[in-house]
Amino acid sequence: MSGRFDGRVALVTGAGSGIGAACAARMAAEGACVGVLDLRSASAKATAAAIRGDGGTAMALTCDVSDEKQVEEAVAALVASFGRVDVLHSNAAVLDHDVYGRDGHLDDLDVAVWDRTMEVNLRGAMLMVKHTVPAMPGGGAIVLTSSVSALVGDTRHAAYGSSKAALIGFTRYVATTYGSRGVRCNAIAPALVLTQAAQRALTPAQLADKEAERLLPWPCTVEDVAALVCFLTSDDSRCVTGQTLVIDSGTLAHRPQHAVQQWRDQGSF
Repeated sequence: MSGRFDGRVALVTGAGSGIGAACAARMAAEGACVGVLDLRSASAKATAAAIRGDGGTAMALTCDVSDEKQVEEAVAALVASFGRVDVLHSNAAVLDHDVYGRDGHLDDLDVAVWDRTMEVNLRGAMLMVKHTVPAMPGGGAIVLTSSVSALVGDTRHAAYGSSKAALIGFTRYVATTYGSRGVRCNAIAPALVLTQAAQRALTPAQLADKEAERLLPWPCTVEDVAALVCFLTSDDSRCVTGQTLVIDSGTLAHRPQHAVQQWRDQGSF
């Protein structure tokens, strides 16, 4: 690796698995001291241990990002160990069955599901920014994980999609508020990323539909997302701020109705 993060301190939320774990590992491999933050203590510790096993520097932090006191304490613990924060990747989102799994049709959407989604996905990002930026004395870089669900509509997951859409607006406010301090803020909007959890949750038919939506023959992996996040939080993107970058293998770049029918006629899928 190029060492783009040599001497820098990064904080990654939702880093116990999936995208967050891959981003934390990539930053550590490129020289960062990484705070691995997750609601699940065992998962945070496992990611941090794996990073240290590969020769990197990491500390595990357990935190509910929707709880301001816990966020404040987690950031303070990281700063006490490493002195400051240079990079924040706010990636935590509520995806458990009791919330995301019940984020169904609007007709019978439980208000508690809506509220918890906003607490974690949106308020959590706000709290991480609020308490991390003061620890960035020399400026820094922030990436918020949004979703392609923020950019299109669907008949399910209105709470999730709305929370991710709000993150795109919040990204611009953070970039505007802190740009004069040398703090950049961007968002990423992934489509389906084939994590192990996603592959377990989706049926073969659903996976086939996702494949049909893509322009490219390959899906996004956690390593692909980590590469984008590391670009956006490194000096390679020092003039990029207030932007949302879609990473979706071309899913939203076209209107696929005719193409899908053609592919079905040709037996391409």
